Parts: sequence; C-alpha cells; structure tokens
Amino acid sequence: MTVGPGFGAGVPRAQMRASTADRDRAVEVITSAYTEGRLTKDEHDARVERAMTASTFAELDSVVIDLPGAGPPQPPAQVAPAGNNALAIASLVCGVAQVMLWPLATIPAVVLGHVARHQIRRTGEQGAGLALAGLILGWIGVGFALLAIVGIVLIVAATSGTGG
Repeated sequence: MTVGPGFGAGVPRAQMRASTADRDRAVEVITSAYTEGRLTKDEHDARVERAMTASTFAELDSVVIDLPGAGPPQPPAQVAPAGNNALAIASLVCGVAQVMLWPLATIPAVVLGHVARHQIRRTGEQGAGLALAGLILGWIGVGFALLAIVGIVLIVAATSGTGG
C-alpha cells in the first residue's frame, strides 16, 4: 500500500509503527474512494476510525488494501542524466580540427567554447570539460596565429630594410 515508507532496518514493514502522516495518507485513500462512490458513508466513517487508531502498517494495510491507490509504492521515476552540450562537442572538434584547418577553426573553437560553458552553467548539462578543452585549443591556435603574424611582419620589415 502507498501509505508507508517501505521496509525498515531489520523490522518487517507490517510490524513497523505508523506515524500520523502515514495515517493521514490512509485517510486520503479512503476519502478518495468515498468521493468516487466506492464506499458508503458508514464504510467511510468506519475505515477512517480504524485508520486513525491504527498503530502499525499492518493495521493500515487492512483498512485500505481493497481500494484503488493502495497498491505497493511506485519507485521514483529515473531522470536521465543530461547529455553533453552540443556546442561543447563542436568547440572541441574545432579545436582539434585546427591541425588541418588552422585559421578557419580557431575562432569558432573559442566562440563555441565560451557559449557552451555559459549554457552548461545555466542548464546543468554535461560537457564542461569538452568546452574547456575546445577553449584551450582555440586560444593556443590564436596564440600561434599571433606569433605567425608577428613573424611575417618581422620578415617583411627585415627584407624591406635591406632592399634600399
């Protein structure tokens, strides 16, 4: 029946003492059955009286066992863990793709990584590590791009100064 919490440590559920909240849940089941027309007024009153004086779950079970909603408690629904954030995966892919598409994948890796981290903080999705890895790879790519630009500028400056 659904009025009790289940089994205790070493004590069978039927012998466990019922609390006021357990008795109130039993009365709710009885009252629901009465409002649906399953019990007469006299049956309702008699069952409520027995439920309110019950001291164990066995006594509560005997009062509501033949009523709808008095079956065994249903386990709580399992919530599927949130999957990886798609932008975090895209950020990591862009970060790794810099090996082949160096300048084309650098900025998307950084932008997608920042957006993914913001979404992950807001929604609680998984993938924070993927987004961070994509960000790190993206910023490393930006650093290499800046070094390449500085190197090209120095080479142009050195060759233009000696040509005069």
